[in-house]
Amino acid sequence: MALRKRPQGRFSIEPLAIYTLCKLETCATSLILALETSCDETAVAVMRGRELLASEIASQTALHQAYGGVVPEVASRNHLVHAPLLLHAAVQTAAVSLSDIDAFAATSGPGLSTSLMIGASFAKGLAIGFDKPYLAINHLEGHLLSPFFGSELQPNVSLVVSGGHTLLVHAKDVGDYRVLGRTLDDAAGEAFDKVAKLLGLGYPGGPEIERRAAAGDAARFDFPRSMLDSGDHNFSFSGLKTAVRYTIDRL
Repeated sequence: MALRKRPQGRFSIEPLAIYTLCKLETCATSLILALETSCDETAVAVMRGRELLASEIASQTALHQAYGGVVPEVASRNHLVHAPLLLHAAVQTAAVSLSDIDAFAATSGPGLSTSLMIGASFAKGLAIGFDKPYLAINHLEGHLLSPFFGSELQPNVSLVVSGGHTLLVHAKDVGDYRVLGRTLDDAAGEAFDKVAKLLGLGYPGGPEIERRAAAGDAARFDFPRSMLDSGDHNFSFSGLKTAVRYTIDRL
């Protein structure tokens, strides 16, 4: 099994770890099987170069709704259940065998540590068993590259927004990124979920807030918009979340 790291300095999203991502143009015919278990969804995909041969996903949303958010222990236990089933389904759909795979990949971070271990352990075990390379993939790098799936990466400025991260990134090339701004406190997705919980809207709260806001009155409340005159490209959402909390208490 070959564990490959990207040369230092190529990936400037700090403080994230630096991983090697096989450049697409050098892997035009390679078969790669990849696992994603960074949070509460289990996914297995098979690709030949830029062509997606199979993509299998299992959601745990219904399991976590009772808790109002993702419970790491519940998520990791269910990854153990879903991963082998999705792995079998993916190779069947792709019409390949595991011995045909040229490299095995898994999300290595950021994410829930106990969930990440499941996907990484599966991929590393397969890599060892079939004597193939193991590729550790950065979760946020995957987000940055996904809009260019099946095409050449174009230099761009991307806004990465998720439950745990809010970043503004200048992507120059595969592996060459510069963070222009980031949240200084809560991530945007975290603020959505916490506000939804305060309102009793359940989990996941973001889609429900969006649905109700579409029919709401945008002028009804005057909530703060932080850092508009900060002189940089950073974000802050904790003040907005706190303002919503106090507003709810007054209603």
